[in-house]
Amino acid sequence: MPVRYVESSHLPTRWGVFEMHGFEDEQHNKEHVVLTMGDFADGEPVLTRVHSECLTGDAFYSMRCDCGNQLHAALEAIAREGRGALFYLRQEGRGIGLLNKIKAYHLQDAGADTVEANEQLGFGADMRDYSILAPMVEHLGVRAVRLMTNNPRKVTALEEIGVAVVERIALHTASNPHNEKYLQTKAGKLGHMFAGEGDTSRS
Repeated sequence: MPVRYVESSHLPTRWGVFEMHGFEDEQHNKEHVVLTMGDFADGEPVLTRVHSECLTGDAFYSMRCDCGNQLHAALEAIAREGRGALFYLRQEGRGIGLLNKIKAYHLQDAGADTVEANEQLGFGADMRDYSILAPMVEHLGVRAVRLMTNNPRKVTALEEIGVAVVERIALHTASNPHNEKYLQTKAGKLGHMFAGEGDTSRS
């Protein structure tokens, strides 16, 4: 199996103590983690966030995107509920990698939007592969989720690996002058849905 479970440990955070599960993606030489809280054995839908790595937003608090704010909001929501999972996938820059992301940012500085920049570099608008989730959800026993996302591709990806998405919960974060165009492009070109919390619309 390309993605294999390695080990788990406690991870104390500002929101509470999570269990951190490490997975190794041997095919792509990547390491992914899942943060969980609570017990999934009852089979009830799990409050879930599938989050792709964004060093600039998650660690450096970049205002060019909404990634860091979404990460924190998801962890806070899971801790508030006392049960949930956050899948942290090492797919930087929608799958093009950190250095290519910096190149894309340079093109955006010159006026390109996030999709145009990726395409000018010879990439697709979104190169992420969510099939790697399959062995992770199987290991954790996640069969149904309440998914915190604005991205319809994540809903489809989970359903394709046999996970029931019983609810989509929009993740709202504040816009700013640096990310307004980015958020507009997400909605206009990538189909992201910013409808209200609990909305399960797929269109």
